[in-house]
Amino acid sequence: MGTPEFAVPSLQAIHEKFGVSAVVTVPDKPQGRGMKLTPSAVKIAALELGLPVLQPQSLKSEQFRSEIEALKPDIIVVIAFRILPSSIYTLASLGAFNIHGSLLPKFRGAAPINWAIINGEKESGVTSFLLNDKVDTGKILRKRTCEISETMTAGELYAELMPLAAELAVKTSALLSEGNAVPIPQDDSIATPAPKLFRENCSIDWTKAAHDVKNFVRGVNPAPVSWVMWDDKRLKIYTVGVYDAALPIGEWEISDGKFIVGCGDGKSVTLLEIQQEGKPKMSIDVFLRGYRGDLKGNFSLN
Repeated sequence: MGTPEFAVPSLQAIHEKFGVSAVVTVPDKPQGRGMKLTPSAVKIAALELGLPVLQPQSLKSEQFRSEIEALKPDIIVVIAFRILPSSIYTLASLGAFNIHGSLLPKFRGAAPINWAIINGEKESGVTSFLLNDKVDTGKILRKRTCEISETMTAGELYAELMPLAAELAVKTSALLSEGNAVPIPQDDSIATPAPKLFRENCSIDWTKAAHDVKNFVRGVNPAPVSWVMWDDKRLKIYTVGVYDAALPIGEWEISDGKFIVGCGDGKSVTLLEIQQEGKPKMSIDVFLRGYRGDLKGNFSLN
């Protein structure tokens, strides 16, 4: 059971190793200018594998429960899907598990990959855990870890974790199949939240330290993307670097080929990759070559 590209390698790996009876994903959604009905990445992969696909409108419907019950599943694997009711996950005779994009109990929630980077973590990974009625709190089965570099974006970490999730899905399925799983309760006292991020709450807070601003920018790259208002338009900021120059909080200055903005710790960041409304994403070098406006200003006044 899954939806986005993140779940595709796991589906492929599980099917190759064990065989998959059916795939559950979200209904096709209208997208693009023509609002054409578009299948999820998981549905596309499932059809390529010749697997039956279920797309229930409601996970609590009796029809859906009957369809899953008829499959007599040994194991249900959930990766980047919806919250599964107990009436469904209890139908798996050997167990139902989820693969989450963090080292639980850290970063429970919809955006664990983003929040790991925003919080300046040096390490991330994937965790398999048994499903229960409270989201992301079930007993842990296995983990796989990976390093987070100083420049890694959420998109890059996403790509790094996909194959690890696939390996973990196969390993966890094997443990359950062989009866060798040893579930370990999560320590709720060290749990941290990772709520979904929206474009509206991705404006940059210049009162934060320069390193924190950098972590936030890379933690929401490539989506939802950090931004500031500039000349009454939204300026997307994809990449920044930390700079030692001291400017007042939110004050920006263009000099010596750099676009510098003051942060809350007496340091600054340099904008490295930006996107103006209606224009393509570009390096700051390209932007400055064509820029003829003011050389100073203050983002916090917008």
